[in-house]
Amino acid sequence: NSNMGKRSRQRQKNQSSGVGRDNRDNGSWGAGYADIVKENQLFEDYYKELGLVPEGEFEQFMDAMREPLPATIRITGYKSHAKEILHCLKEKYFKEIQEVEIDGVKLEAPTPLSWYPDELAWQTNMSRKIIRKSPLLEKFHQFLVSETESGNISRQEAVSMIPPLLMKIESHHKILDMCAAPGSKTAQLIEMLHADMDVPFPEGFVIANDVDNKRCYLLVHQAKRLNSPCIMVINHDASIIPSLQVATDGWREALFYDRILCDVPCSGDGTMRKNIDVWKKWTTANSLHLHGLQLRIAIRGVEQLAVGGRMVYSTCSLNPIEDEAVIAALLEKSEGALELADCSADLPGLKTMPGVSSWKLMTKEGQWFNDFSEVPSSRHTQIRPTMFPHTDKDKLASFHLDRCMRVLPHHQNTGGFFLAALVKTAPMPWNKRAPKVNTHLSSLASRVRAMLVCVSHVCVSHLTPSAPPRPPPHKRKKMFGFKEDPFVFLSEDDPVLAPIQSFYDLSPNFPKLNVLTRSHEGKKRHLYMVSKELRNVMLNNSERMKVINTGVKVWSRNSDGEQFGCAFRLAQEGIYTLYPYIRSRMVTVSVEDIKVLLTQENPFLSKLQSKAHAQAKSLGMGSIVLRYQPNPEEPLEPQCPIELCGWRGKTSIRAFVPLETIPLLKWPQCFSLCCIRLKNGLFSAVLLFYACNC
Repeated sequence: NSNMGKRSRQRQKNQSSGVGRDNRDNGSWGAGYADIVKENQLFEDYYKELGLVPEGEFEQFMDAMREPLPATIRITGYKSHAKEILHCLKEKYFKEIQEVEIDGVKLEAPTPLSWYPDELAWQTNMSRKIIRKSPLLEKFHQFLVSETESGNISRQEAVSMIPPLLMKIESHHKILDMCAAPGSKTAQLIEMLHADMDVPFPEGFVIANDVDNKRCYLLVHQAKRLNSPCIMVINHDASIIPSLQVATDGWREALFYDRILCDVPCSGDGTMRKNIDVWKKWTTANSLHLHGLQLRIAIRGVEQLAVGGRMVYSTCSLNPIEDEAVIAALLEKSEGALELADCSADLPGLKTMPGVSSWKLMTKEGQWFNDFSEVPSSRHTQIRPTMFPHTDKDKLASFHLDRCMRVLPHHQNTGGFFLAALVKTAPMPWNKRAPKVNTHLSSLASRVRAMLVCVSHVCVSHLTPSAPPRPPPHKRKKMFGFKEDPFVFLSEDDPVLAPIQSFYDLSPNFPKLNVLTRSHEGKKRHLYMVSKELRNVMLNNSERMKVINTGVKVWSRNSDGEQFGCAFRLAQEGIYTLYPYIRSRMVTVSVEDIKVLLTQENPFLSKLQSKAHAQAKSLGMGSIVLRYQPNPEEPLEPQCPIELCGWRGKTSIRAFVPLETIPLLKWPQCFSLCCIRLKNGLFSAVLLFYACNC
């Protein structure tokens, strides 16, 4: 038991450390560690012998590994908003940076990643040292920091952006992210799910999991910035993540996912350009220790994948023990139920190397093994047969391991990375004869029949000694970490909903049953919404999973509002979810109106332009929606729709969103508006760029 506890703790440590994932997900600006010697002879000998790098390129490969990693940013958010952020970056900052000279050398402007769609990912070689030498670059850096905090930009390593792009997400897909923290790729999945901004509740959802309770809250922070009702964060060991059930037409059935991201913990030698510690800590033992865990996570993933679904397996390790060896073992165990998809043409412009079918294994002492038969029995606990290529050459060829993809750092100035996309063509062989889990939820007769069947089974087991014993019932899983507040769905006739329905004139198709709160008793402080599909998952799996967070806040209690007919004001986080159902309390505003609302604390109604003034005057006091609708005939104005929460006072009006002052360096007085950043749903860069007269 003591040894089992050790192994369990080590597994938790391995998963939660996520060395590679953390370092490639969180891009940083500039580079340091100049005094660290970037040498590891064992690393060079190992990869030179494996021959993963094309002939004649090994020196380039090692030179690239020693260079600081370029900074990369990804513009986040949904389609039209992301385009506006891109417009601001290109027109305001990138053009100016092209003219900057540092020490007589013209600065290289940021460039878009050629393989990322719609120019929404950019790369720059600017270091902190260079940034400090130019006020303009300092201002650009401050902009990037502030927009990252507000969620408009994600600083993410280039190769970390690839896996979601290979998953081919559609709005109806049920998606599982198995090892999700810190959450950059999860954010990409959510964005893809909401590709159509006119659909507030896509049929699909994202369940993001991580084994480390504390890291789950980093994940929540990332996901919350996108304000989606279709994301749920859970806390489980990915290698034994529970099977979930959903109710369909009164029947309960197993939940299988259409898409799974299996971005496993790894040794992280592809991150050496940024995670400098890997240079001195790297040994081949790291891969040997992680191989088993990676394979168990991958197996658990494909078990929960729907037939016809796709799972992307990825690591930031270049080592075949963590890459092709895991994929080959998975394909062999599947007995034809899985096949590798050819993704070589999916991202034009991305340079990759095909997967390999031949590799060797080296111990940390430098001893090589070509086959498991060469491994002494004393090492069989550390070195397993699945770490070697299959001995049957025909079977090995049938795996098509060349369809795997390896990104080498020197080809496009990136980190190292490995990817493989697996398609499930049939149930896994050990699931084919699994008992049906369908049980009718509403029919009393079916329940009685089930009870009679259970009784008859008990009788038979007593009368027939030779009958095989039943497995013991599963022990209830212990949940670790912080105790979460409960998730309580409101009933359709909950007294809280009636005044809300009346005050905002919600449409008849408003999904009342999707509204939840976080307390069983007392006054409800906040109301949240989830999609119908996530509600289904939560109601049918409360004992199976530990939910850290779900839902988007749509209303918050405001005691001042009770005298006006509704105790709940609109929350900015959920305005894009609620807006399609609200039929009153709306004021259409222009860019000029927005300038007034953002620069004056409580402007009089008369400060608004005539259309907005007339609409606001016709409304009673209380929470309102301020709606900006783009005008295609005015290309110099923002071209994305924007909804803000506001408050109609007795004689004044205000934008009811949190404001924060940002200290900006030596900006002129006319940039006063640019010292305001709006959080939680409003893309500040868009408005600040267009509202400024300078």
